[in-house]
Amino acid sequence: MGYYAFANLPDTDLSAIKELETRIGKPLVALKPVELEAAPVDDGTLSAIRDLESKLGVALVAVAS
Repeated sequence: MGYYAFANLPDTDLSAIKELETRIGKPLVALKPVELEAAPVDDGTLSAIRDLESKLGVALVAVAS
């Protein structure tokens, strides 16, 4: 499974994205791949993670340290 984070871009790249957004009439989100290894979790931990995901409306990933 691939993981992505918001890309931190220089102003010139942001300007190019904004220009394309205007041209196509759609917002764009810049993402970059991130090297992560998901941590193994037991059923109880997985249940707690899923409960919090549901409550917050986000996706959470336990990461191996």
